[in-house]
Amino acid sequence: MAGTLRSLIVAPPQIQIISSLHRRRRFTANGKVISGGERFNSNIVPGLCISNPNSPPLRRLHPLSRQIRAGEQYNPVGDSKNKPFLGLIWAEPLLKFASNNFLPLALVSGVALGVVNPALGCLADKYYLSKFSTFGIFVISGLMLDSGEIGAAVKSWSVGLFGLGSILLFTPLVSRVILLLRLQPQEFVTGLALFSCMPTTLSSGVALTQLAGGNSALALAMTVISNLLGILIVPFSISKLVAVGVGVSVPTKQLFKSLVVTLLIPLTLGKVFRETFKGVADFADQNRKRLSMVNAIFLSLVPWIQVSRSRSLLLAVNPTVFLVAIGTGLVLHLVLLAFNALAIKSLSVVSGSVNSPFENKQNCRALILVASQKTLPVMVAVVEQLGGAFGEPGLLVLPCVAAHLNQIIMDSFLVNLWLKKDRSSNTSKVA
Repeated sequence: MAGTLRSLIVAPPQIQIISSLHRRRRFTANGKVISGGERFNSNIVPGLCISNPNSPPLRRLHPLSRQIRAGEQYNPVGDSKNKPFLGLIWAEPLLKFASNNFLPLALVSGVALGVVNPALGCLADKYYLSKFSTFGIFVISGLMLDSGEIGAAVKSWSVGLFGLGSILLFTPLVSRVILLLRLQPQEFVTGLALFSCMPTTLSSGVALTQLAGGNSALALAMTVISNLLGILIVPFSISKLVAVGVGVSVPTKQLFKSLVVTLLIPLTLGKVFRETFKGVADFADQNRKRLSMVNAIFLSLVPWIQVSRSRSLLLAVNPTVFLVAIGTGLVLHLVLLAFNALAIKSLSVVSGSVNSPFENKQNCRALILVASQKTLPVMVAVVEQLGGAFGEPGLLVLPCVAAHLNQIIMDSFLVNLWLKKDRSSNTSKVA
C-alpha cells in the first residue's frame, strides 16, 4: 500500500485535442457553439486556439513541465523563482518593525557601535561631527515645524500656559531629588538631573497626542514655545538646580550664547526656509517620515561618539549600577506623569465649570503627554557645550538615552490604554 501511494502520480487534466471534426465549430466566451456558417464573434476565450478548415489538426498542447506527486503542494511559479519571493515575505514584517521603531533602533545601534568599535567614534569626534549633527537636527526640526495649527490652540490658552510652567519651572525641581541619589559613577545621577531640566520632546509628544485623539494643536504650541523659551531658561535652571548640588559653577552667559548658535539659529533657519519657499514646505510635509529618520540618524551619532570616547569607563561600570540608573529614569517619568495628571485634575475641580478647558479630555491628554516628556537633543547640545564641567560626557548621556527610550515606550502603552477605554465606552453607548 505504501509503495502504491509513493508511486501515485497526480497529473494535470489533459486538454482535449480539437479534431478535424470540430474544426467548423467556434466557441464564444460563454461556451456557446457557433456553427461554420455563422459570423464569428471576436469575443472568444483568450488563448483558446480555434482550428482553421485549411489547417492540419491541432497538436496536443504540452502538459505542465513537472508532474506533481501525491502529498506535494502545487507550485505554479517554481521553486527557484519562488525563493526570493518567500524571502521578501519574511523580510516584510522586519522592515515594518524597523520603520515603526527607527529612532529607538538608531539610538541603541549608536550605543552598541560605540562599545564594539570606539575607534570610528573617536575619529568622528576629532572632526566635530557631533556639532554638525546637532545643527542638522534642528534645521530639520525647523523644516518640519508646521505652525499653521498653533492658532487653534488659543482657545485652550490656560491649559497651554500651565503646560509651559510644568515643563520649564515645576518638573525641573525634581532634579534636586535626583541629586540625593548616590551612584558610582556620579555622572549617571547628574545626567538624569540635567535631563529633568530640559524642555519637552520635539516630535514624539505631538505624535503620541495625535494617536491618542488629543488636542494636537495644543501639543504643538507647547512643544514650539517650550523649546524656544527653553533656550533662555535652561541655562539658569541648570545653574540654580544642578550646578549648586554638584558643586560646579556654570558659565550661564556662555551656555546661553552656545545654545542660541546651536539650537535657535538652525531651528529658525529651517523654519524660515519652510515659510519662504512653498516647495520646501510641501517637500517636508510629503517626506515627514524620511526626514524623521534622518533626524534619528543625526541624533544617534551623538551617543555613538560620546560612548566611543567613554568606552573604557563604561566597561568599568558595575551593570547593577547602570540598571539602577535606568530604573531611576523610569521612576522620573512616572513621577512627571502623576504630577501632571494630578495637577490638571485639581485645576478642573478648582475651575468648577463643566465647560472648563481643564475638563476637556483632548486637552488633558495633550498636557499629560507633552508636559511629562523631556527632550534628548537639547540635553545632548547642553552636554556638548559644557564640555567636561559635569564629568565624562558619555556617562552623562548614556542614562538619558535609556530614559528617552523608556518614556516613549511607557507613553505608547498609556495611549493604548486610553484608546481601549474609548472603544469600550463607544461600544457601551451603542449597546
